[in-house]
Amino acid sequence: MGDWWYRNILEPGKLPLLLALSAFVATFVVTRVITRMIRAGKGPFRNVTPGGLHVHHCVPGVVLMTVGGFTAIAGGRTGWGSWVAAVLFGMGTGLVLDEFALILHLSDVYWTEEGTLSVEVVVMTSALAGLLLCGFLPLGVDGLTEDQQANRLFLGSTVLFNLLLAAVALVKGKPRLAVFGMVVPLIALFAAVRLARPASPWARRFYGHRPRTRARTIKRAYRHDRRWGGLERRIGYLIGGAPSR
Repeated sequence: MGDWWYRNILEPGKLPLLLALSAFVATFVVTRVITRMIRAGKGPFRNVTPGGLHVHHCVPGVVLMTVGGFTAIAGGRTGWGSWVAAVLFGMGTGLVLDEFALILHLSDVYWTEEGTLSVEVVVMTSALAGLLLCGFLPLGVDGLTEDQQANRLFLGSTVLFNLLLAAVALVKGKPRLAVFGMVVPLIALFAAVRLARPASPWARRFYGHRPRTRARTIKRAYRHDRRWGGLERRIGYLIGGAPSR
C-alpha cells in the first residue's frame, strides 16, 4: 500500500488534487445534508440572513476558492501550503457548484427542477477530477509516447483533432459527452459520429431538409430519454433532494 501511495500519488505530485477532490465531495455532501435539514425544519441549522439578507453558501465558497487559488499560485505545488490551498479550493468549489443552477439562472432555484442541474454538475466535476487523478490528461495527450510528445506538430495536431471532436459533440447537443471527451477522446469520437439531439444546432443546420434523418434522431432521443431519463432524475433526487416544484 505504501509503495502504491508513493508511486501513484506522491511521486507524480497528485496529493493536492486528491485533497481538493476529497474536500470538494465532502463539502458538497455536508452542505446537502445541512440544507435538507433546514428545509425539513430539523436540527440546529438555519439560513444565514443578517439584516434580512439571505447569504447563499456560494458566497463563502467564492471566498474560499479565491484564497485557495491565490495561495496555490503563490506557494507552488509542493509543501504543506499547497495541501492547505487544495483543501480550501476544494471546499470553495463544492459550495459554489452546489448552487451552480442558482448562479446560472440568477434566481433561487435551489429546490426546483432547474436546481437539479447543480447535482449533475457536481457529479460531472467529481468524475472528471477522478479521471485526472487516475492519470488521464485533457485532450488525450496522455496516450502518446515520449517521442510523439516531443514532436510538436504531431502533439498539436492530436490536441486540435480531439478538441474538434469535443466541439462537434457539443454542437450535436451532448454537453456531458463533450466534457468527458476532453479527457477521454474515445468518448468524444463516439458522440461526434452518432446522430445529434433533435434540438441541437447541428440538427437544425443539417437535418432540416432530411426528414428521414430528423425522424430517426427524434425517435432515438425519445427512446434514450424514456429509458434513462427517469433513472437520472431519481439518482439526482436521491443525492440532492427532490424539488418542491
